[in-house]
Amino acid sequence: MKRLLFLMALILMACDEGKSVYIADSSGNLNMVNIISENQLWDSKLGEDIRDLMAKDAEGLPQKEPLYKLRHIPNKAFTGFAKKNRTFLKFDLGKENKITFAKDSFARPQLGIFIKGRNEDELIKTFKDNQNKILNAINNTEISEKWRRMNKSLEDDTKIKNLLGISLKFPTAYRFAKESNDSFIWLRKEIKKGSMEIFIYEVPVTKIENENSVVSNIVKIRDSIGKSNVPGPRPGTYMITEEAYMPYLYETKIDGKFAYETRGTWVVKGAFMGGPFLNFAIKDEVNNRYVVLEGIVFKPTAEKRNNVFEIEAIGRSAKFID
Repeated sequence: MKRLLFLMALILMACDEGKSVYIADSSGNLNMVNIISENQLWDSKLGEDIRDLMAKDAEGLPQKEPLYKLRHIPNKAFTGFAKKNRTFLKFDLGKENKITFAKDSFARPQLGIFIKGRNEDELIKTFKDNQNKILNAINNTEISEKWRRMNKSLEDDTKIKNLLGISLKFPTAYRFAKESNDSFIWLRKEIKKGSMEIFIYEVPVTKIENENSVVSNIVKIRDSIGKSNVPGPRPGTYMITEEAYMPYLYETKIDGKFAYETRGTWVVKGAFMGGPFLNFAIKDEVNNRYVVLEGIVFKPTAEKRNNVFEIEAIGRSAKFID
């Protein structure tokens, strides 16, 4: 009895100190962002600016798809289950201009971005001044959530470790479609109306860093890989980069290492096939090479944004083995 009373006392003390407050699991689809504000703000210039930034066309897709799907929730409806949404931005008029990035305010895991302003113009300014931070924070949150979901059922990556010296997280839905002695690995996932492919290989640093532009070198490399390793549906057909559109090139970091991120469209030379690709070229200075992880999606007439996002999550999970 004394032991029970002692335990109850400890629990009450912890509650008083805010240490045992129950936080519910968050919910929500990937890449869905909830916008919390009064209706008049959502229907005004602020709402337009939010949609222009967050629902703009995702880059590198063959058809228009929004970067994020948005759902507006009026302030008075932001209660109960609505507070469990994993990612939200909340706009309020107040006595100061302020932006706060909060973690696990009402659920876990959760990112809440609170923006306050003395009037609508100042809300807009604070939002625009921090737009890159906002997009990065949301993308990092969604990548982490995708990793959490993938961790429930991971495929064995021993073959990748042995051949290329990196570890990689990818679901058991993928299978090894091709492995070769020239350090080329091909993973495939069958999906409704198509498939997703991931290619992993290495190239010398000089293949990307030379007198030519980086983006043209990456296109040349992937076209060469496509011709030698990724055949099309008929003899003499193979994967190449869509020539009509220049890919988007960015600089990023993966496992603390410098990397190029390239987004664009692939087609099959000699056949009517195509779709988006995402290519990461990660610099491994110790071994004087770039490790390339590229994913493509074949899913005619259907949305592909979340498929490319899955490829991004897999690529960003790469870690070099010492």
